[in-house]
Amino acid sequence: MLSLHNKVSEVTNFFGKTNPVDLVKEFGSPLYVYNENIFRERCSELKNLLTYPHFSVNYSVKANGNLSLIKIARDEGLSVDAMSPGEIYVELKAGFKPEQILYISNNVSKEEMQFAIDHGILTSVDSLSQLEMFGQINEGGRVCVRFNPGVGAGHHEKVVTGGKKTKFGVDPNFVPQVKALLAKYKLRLVGINQHIGSLFMEGGHYVEGVQSVLRLAEQFENLEFVDMGGGFGIPYHKQAGQKRLDLKELATQLDQVLFDWTKRYGKQITFKIEPGRYVVAESGSLLGTAHAIKENYGMKYVGTDLGFNVLKRPVLYDSHHDVEIYRESNRPSTHTEVVNIVGNICESGDIIAKERELPEIFEGDIINVLDAGAYGYCMASNYNNRLRPAEVLITSSGEAKLIRRRDTFEDLIRNFEE
Repeated sequence: MLSLHNKVSEVTNFFGKTNPVDLVKEFGSPLYVYNENIFRERCSELKNLLTYPHFSVNYSVKANGNLSLIKIARDEGLSVDAMSPGEIYVELKAGFKPEQILYISNNVSKEEMQFAIDHGILTSVDSLSQLEMFGQINEGGRVCVRFNPGVGAGHHEKVVTGGKKTKFGVDPNFVPQVKALLAKYKLRLVGINQHIGSLFMEGGHYVEGVQSVLRLAEQFENLEFVDMGGGFGIPYHKQAGQKRLDLKELATQLDQVLFDWTKRYGKQITFKIEPGRYVVAESGSLLGTAHAIKENYGMKYVGTDLGFNVLKRPVLYDSHHDVEIYRESNRPSTHTEVVNIVGNICESGDIIAKERELPEIFEGDIINVLDAGAYGYCMASNYNNRLRPAEVLITSSGEAKLIRRRDTFEDLIRNFEE
C-alpha cells in the first residue's frame, strides 16, 4: 500500500493495526473512523486543565453522539450537556446519571422542558419567556439561566453564540427581570452559563468572556456553579504547521481568575466548561473513495463519494479539512497538482477540499479527511437518498470495531406510512 501526504495519521498511529484500504474493504466507503487513544487523551487533557479543585468538563453530545464515544467520555470522568430530549435519552442510555447532565435549552416547547424536568435533569433557559414557562410548569424548582455577556468568538459568523448579534442568552440588562421571575415562581437559581462561540484558537477572548459572566454571577447569591462555556478550537491546518490552542497558558489565566473571584464571592463554587469539538474532532477521520478524475476548463476535479450528505462542514461554513491519500497499489504519483476534491451530490457547492495542491490522485485511491470527528456524522443526512456511512472505532489495542452499522436501503423507507 502506498501512503501519500499522510504524516499526521502516521505520527499519531491513527489507524492502529489496520489501514484505510483494508477498513474500506471491510466496512464500506464512505466510512467514519475514530481513534480511542486520541479521544481519551483529549478527555484527560481537559479534565486536568485546572488546579482549581471544583471543576467539571461537559462532553458536548451535539458534536458527536455515537453511543460508544459517549460511554468513553463517561468512563473518563466527564459530565455531559444536552440540547434536546433525544440527547438526554442517549446520555441516560450511555450510563450518565441525571445529576451529571445539564440540559441547555433553546426556544423549546413545554413538552420538551417537561421531559427534562420529569427525568430530574437541571435545565438552563436562555430567555425571560422561557424562564416564565419553566416557572409555570415547575414552580419551586431548581434552574439555570444562560446569559449573553456581550463577548463572542468563533471561526464563522454562524457559530458565534455570544455578543450583540446572536439569538442566545439573556441580555445582562434584564437581570432585574430575571430576579423578579425567580421570586414570582419561587425558583432557585443554582447556576448561570454562557457560550461565546465555536473554535477559538487564542485564549484571550475566552478569558474575557469568563470575566464577563463572573461579573454577572456576583449579582446572584448562593450559586452552585458557573458554566463558562467553551468552543475550544483545534488546528484544522495541521499539514501547514498550524499551532495548537495553548492550553497551558489558558489554564494559568483561568486558574488565577477563578481563585480571585471565589475569594470575593465567599465560597468555592463549581466551574464547568463545554469544550465542544476539542474532545472529539481530532479523534475522527472520514474515509472516501475517488471514483472519477476529470478536467473542466483548466481545473482538475477528483470525484469521490464524500458528498456533503456525509460531511456538511465545508459547504455550510467553508471549513477546511486537511486530506491524506492512500493507494492499494504502489503506483507512484509523478507530480503534484491543484485539484478540487468533490462529492457525488447534485449541487455545485459539493466540494470537500477546494484548490488543494496534492500528489496526483488516481481512481480507486482512498481519501482520508482529517479532523472529522466533530460535527461530521451527527450532521450527516440521507440527501439524494444516499446511505449514511458506518462508524468504526480503532480501540486502544489497535483493533477495528464497528460501533454503528451503515444504512441500508430499507432504512430509507422505514418510517413511511402506506
